[in-house]
Amino acid sequence: MRSLNLCIFLSLTVAVVYSLPLDRDQPPQQITHKDEEFAESYLKSFFNLTKEHKRSFGRRGVNPMVEKLRDMQRFFGLSITGSVDADTLQMMKKARCGVPDTQVALFSTFGGDQKWRTTALTYRILNYTPDMTRVEVDESVEKALNVWARVTPLTFRRIERGTADIMISFGRGSHGDYYPFDGPQGTLAHAFAPSTGIGGDAHFDEDEDFTFSSRRGYVLFLVAAHEFGHSLGLGHSRDPGALMYPNYIYKNPDTFQLPRDDVNGIQSLYGPNVNVNPNEPTPPTTPDSCDATMVLDAVSTLRGEMLFFKGSFFWRKHPQNPRPRQSLISSFWPNAPEKVNAAFESRQTDRVYLFQGRQVWAFSGYDLVSGFPRNIDYFGLPRNVNKINAALYDTHKSRTLFFVGDQYYSYDEARRTMDAGFPKSIETLLPGHTSKVTAGFQYRGYTYIYSGSNILEYSLRTGKLFRVLRNDYFLPCAN
Repeated sequence: MRSLNLCIFLSLTVAVVYSLPLDRDQPPQQITHKDEEFAESYLKSFFNLTKEHKRSFGRRGVNPMVEKLRDMQRFFGLSITGSVDADTLQMMKKARCGVPDTQVALFSTFGGDQKWRTTALTYRILNYTPDMTRVEVDESVEKALNVWARVTPLTFRRIERGTADIMISFGRGSHGDYYPFDGPQGTLAHAFAPSTGIGGDAHFDEDEDFTFSSRRGYVLFLVAAHEFGHSLGLGHSRDPGALMYPNYIYKNPDTFQLPRDDVNGIQSLYGPNVNVNPNEPTPPTTPDSCDATMVLDAVSTLRGEMLFFKGSFFWRKHPQNPRPRQSLISSFWPNAPEKVNAAFESRQTDRVYLFQGRQVWAFSGYDLVSGFPRNIDYFGLPRNVNKINAALYDTHKSRTLFFVGDQYYSYDEARRTMDAGFPKSIETLLPGHTSKVTAGFQYRGYTYIYSGSNILEYSLRTGKLFRVLRNDYFLPCAN
């Protein structure tokens, strides 16, 4: 057993999506004494609330429990209330990483000497999971290390005997490092920061179902790439699109690209790869709600909330919580398309529909409705329509409006048929509007039409335009 001195332990846990209300009339969650005890235990484990803190007051005479709650809420992008509200409790009850959280905005490093002093590193696979073939494990590990080698001067050489910088093993329960695994789900793996002894090593929970590329189980490449980030000196990131975000989120391993936040983090430790291929794709970035020029892909409502889609991400905004919460679409709806062209909520079916190309997905809460995805001719759209630019449900007429180029279609939700006489010019619906409609929804009796980075506030009954607004009217800057 190698020394545990000077090591920092991290782990990766299963992502658990935000909870949806079961119905529109669900009463607010009541916070019990048991909930408050759970919250206190959580803050002790992950935000350094101690018994000493409880016996004293912190800065400005604020109760330390309140301060730690605010720290936790700030870290996860929640409303900073300082109280154990439903959203906070919901976040606390998610499966998560076992390491305490720090106040980092984006990527984080361990600081100090927690990095390798050489760029030529070795690795050794000590044993194999029976879930995969040896060839699949070898390829997954090599590919995961290459994720980091591609953007840095680091190189990785495999050895078959002796002690490597990164020792890789599979185990279950107590497996010799004083950090036992917890059985199926929960913690998937853990790794140790660069140092002597056990530093750099990565351990994977054998009670999990690891796969080569399937959505069923956990893709070893993705889990390993995250853990090797820790092995090289990276902590966790608050960026929900980052590989170093604490929770497991499926991404297609065949098209995976290391996000910009992770590139910035690893290059802050080791510098860039001077031999980078000029044809390498640009690292993907997470959309920023503070970008005034951003053009949203789609906007919809969902059981009282607003959803704003951009790329593979979306923001959820509740009327009672001014701070939007961002996540990957795939972490909320694993069966959804990676990106969407349009979206709308049907009040008739209590479903949200997501469009990509000529396909449509229907979800009831988290669940993909049986029979979907389907072709968009499900709505009676003609075969020459290859893409929906925007969709919205008109509550006044119980019609769904589909915007395609400079025209729109009207679909009767009750009869499940396309209205006769369509398509029509968008100008007949929105007088004077000649630009492309990129998104739309209704709110408090008004219709909001997105065109580029502007929002047009209309009355569909009269066709009158009231105001021209900017994106941040509904989606405020979260920084």
